[in-house]
Amino acid sequence: MVEPSTFRGTIEFFDKLGVYDVVLPFLLVFTIVYAIMEKSKVFGQEEVDGKTSTRKNLNSMTAFVIAFLVVASSQLVAVINQALANMVLLLLLSVCFLMLAGSFHEEKKEGFFLEGGWKTLFLVIMFVGIVLVFLDALGWLEWLWAYTLSSWDSTTFASFALLMIIVVFIFYITGGFSDIARSSTEKKSEGD
Repeated sequence: MVEPSTFRGTIEFFDKLGVYDVVLPFLLVFTIVYAIMEKSKVFGQEEVDGKTSTRKNLNSMTAFVIAFLVVASSQLVAVINQALANMVLLLLLSVCFLMLAGSFHEEKKEGFFLEGGWKTLFLVIMFVGIVLVFLDALGWLEWLWAYTLSSWDSTTFASFALLMIIVVFIFYITGGFSDIARSSTEKKSEGD
């Protein structure tokens, strides 16, 4: 059993105070919504003292209300808390992977970065991981897995495999793979 300490007591006090269930989710949602509204300029811009800027008062009030509505729903807060905890684990796994992969590469001035197909593969794996994290936080992953196992047979597998082959073939014919390689090469040459 963990021995009580001053820091453990402080964390438990913050938990009883509602910092983890109210304050931190509120700040997170407010910050993300406000940043999106500032970047997208949903409410337009206004001119103040000859300078054009976004409507910060409307953006902040909208973000404030949305954050309060999210915090008012304990189910949304639970989903946010569980999803963020799992996303941190996913982030730690990716950092560990990059450290291991970087240890096998030569040292360069600009550091180690995944390039080409490896970068695309890593991004796809991270995207699938994030989707699975959110499905699990919503409680849908277990249902989806049970449904898949109960209805999975050789016909379903063959249909899925044929569909994937067709998608890859169409992607290859339309030049999707060469577009990805060309865009990564162009970005690399722009950086030089």
